[in-house]
Amino acid sequence: MKAIKFLFLGMMLVSYGSFAQEAEKQEEPAKEHANENKFRQLYQEFSTPNQYRSASGAPGPMYYQQRADYKMDIKLDDANHHINGYETITYTNKSPDNLDYLWVQLDQNVRAKDSKSPLIEGSGVPSATTPSNFASTFLKEPFDGGFNITKVLDSKGKGLTYTINQTMMRVELPETLKPGKSFEFDIEWDYNINNHVDGRGRSGYEEFPDGNRAYVIAQFYPRMAVYNDVEGWQNSQFWGRDEFALPFGTFEVNITVPADHWLDGTGVIQNKKDVYSKTEMNRYEQATKSYDKPVILRTQEEAEKMAQGNATATKTWKLKADYVRDFGWTSSRRYIADAMAVKVGGKDIMAVSIYPPEGNPLWEQWSTYAVKQTLESYSRMTFDYPYPKAISVHAKNQGMEYPMICWNYGRPDENGVYSDRTKYGMISVIIHEVGHNYFPMIVNSDERQWTWMDEGLNTFVQYVAEQDFGENYPEALKGDQDLDKYPSRRGPAAAIVPYMGGDQRFIAPIMTKGINTYQFGSNAYAKPATGLNILRETIMGRDLFDYAFRTYSQRWMFKHPTPEDFFRTMEDASAVDLDWFWRGWFYTTQYTDMAIGEVDRFYVSNEINAETKKIAEERGIPLDRLPPLVFMVKEGSEEFDENLKGKDPKEEAVALNEYLMDNFTPEERGMMKSPKYFYQVTVEKPGGLVMPIILEYTYADGSTEMVTHPAEIWRYNDKEVTISKATMKEVTKIVIDPNLETADVDVTNNTWPQEATVDKFEEMKN
Repeated sequence: MKAIKFLFLGMMLVSYGSFAQEAEKQEEPAKEHANENKFRQLYQEFSTPNQYRSASGAPGPMYYQQRADYKMDIKLDDANHHINGYETITYTNKSPDNLDYLWVQLDQNVRAKDSKSPLIEGSGVPSATTPSNFASTFLKEPFDGGFNITKVLDSKGKGLTYTINQTMMRVELPETLKPGKSFEFDIEWDYNINNHVDGRGRSGYEEFPDGNRAYVIAQFYPRMAVYNDVEGWQNSQFWGRDEFALPFGTFEVNITVPADHWLDGTGVIQNKKDVYSKTEMNRYEQATKSYDKPVILRTQEEAEKMAQGNATATKTWKLKADYVRDFGWTSSRRYIADAMAVKVGGKDIMAVSIYPPEGNPLWEQWSTYAVKQTLESYSRMTFDYPYPKAISVHAKNQGMEYPMICWNYGRPDENGVYSDRTKYGMISVIIHEVGHNYFPMIVNSDERQWTWMDEGLNTFVQYVAEQDFGENYPEALKGDQDLDKYPSRRGPAAAIVPYMGGDQRFIAPIMTKGINTYQFGSNAYAKPATGLNILRETIMGRDLFDYAFRTYSQRWMFKHPTPEDFFRTMEDASAVDLDWFWRGWFYTTQYTDMAIGEVDRFYVSNEINAETKKIAEERGIPLDRLPPLVFMVKEGSEEFDENLKGKDPKEEAVALNEYLMDNFTPEERGMMKSPKYFYQVTVEKPGGLVMPIILEYTYADGSTEMVTHPAEIWRYNDKEVTISKATMKEVTKIVIDPNLETADVDVTNNTWPQEATVDKFEEMKN
């Protein structure tokens, strides 16, 4: 009983001493305050879980989503670069709500002559600009590319009342559309196709010197807006940058183009034998059985021959796609095409590339292999690719995605020569845009509101796929560079440092509507991707992260998730509390900056030290009533004695063991570690973000040791923490985050002693 009392007193002394030290570190006196702890839960930021979206992050028992099915007849007027279209939409109300009107997106209206999109840019008059920018800004007549809506009819051919508000059209229903019911209506339209090279449009044509054009066509039809449990109709205007929120459905699309064109698009071509030549059909059959090398479907020689003609006859290509959210297509007489099969989850998926001669030799060498790698890597990280094909189309200065098809940049010069930068840029954009099939074409987040949910998540998996690509094609990829891995532009923590540590006036939180953010690429792509990479590699570990990420992806396949669904699922499936991370990385613009402050060395003493005497006096405990304690003395303090260092490490160990509690036998004591050196490391945090503290200790014998303290070490003190380290070997250097895993914006304060050179930092930053 006496021993227990002594032990209790000792614990009180130790605890009191620890809290006293922490209290002294606070710059301000204690006062009442709101809970601003970085580790408080996100209850105030999150919506209350309900029957539609559960607290676990999964769809709730009453989750619903609407359906929109389309049948379309499209005609391309190549001579006048014009599109005519007629569509029948069947809209099914699966919500519990009565609907009195429908909202339809008219994205082409962003190019209407009276479009307000240019008027929201307050750039002023530049002091200097390029001649082409000057001409497009001040001299050019606006292009008239908006929708010309000629008919809006019900299924009986009767006109429906509709109102167009910029890029949105409200269609009045003749009677309320009740839950579980469908409404069918028709729209007829046409519009002038824009030159996408002039103005960087997402859709349009490129005209070549020979007068021929290559078309990459999307947002070409009036499209249903999303109606959901979060905000009702998602009818936010399209201003030109924020992308799209769309419901799923089946598309049956007939596209009539000149007979010498090669066409492909979303869905399965229903009439291949009618639109492919016999030779092309045989090549396609070969491609379905080729898993290691693409098969050329239409050769460069054949494409160049086609380009010399100008067919007046037409062909109609019939495509059908089940359960997609959108539709895109491409067409040109100048196209080369190749394809190969990719085995994903026991199914054969066709990886396809389509490109004009200007894309070669780069595209024939690399495009389809990049598509293949994307399907394999993304399927491993999320779910097996569910569609029958994935197409990469070459279009100048493009990077845009649609279900099963995307347009990508990367072009050699006129002599077919290309740099490593062009090659890696092309491979990366193909991986990124094909990857968008997963986010948001299948995991169907609202791009108009939360751009990062598709661009950021996709950029993260793009980084994984790029690294896989580098491992699978190491020698062939090197070119003029001496590389040990794929040179990913986004993903590694060090790459985001210039943005994170930049001017706070021009940085917005990730959780900001896309159109309202500064530095769009860094905010919507790079920062969320980097954050997920930090979670995977440093905070959670790959096993926990990958399981949770796959859980989210599979829970929300073909559904409409919100940011909260993602955040909650990642925690629910991993048992890792990440509220502190979501709040700091996604809801603020705080940055990581940790620094090593004081590093003190302590020695064991058999004399009661001054700190213990002070605490005992304050607690009213006589010194002769203290329990057996191990006293520590800081080197350099007034009570420090050089004799404490000892002469023989063995003697030091014996002396230390004398202070161990009597509970242990001599044999047990002999098995215990007997540290000679005791260090107290103070880590300061000038930056706002909390992150794990990764410390690399270098010892006198040249060996190193890495210790990672979880971010929760900051839970009591957001300014600085002290860490103890006991070791048999003398520490000669300490470095915070030696491998640049936490996006620390200032590494000059990460080393002790301060004058130690840290060449590794500069090497990794470069």
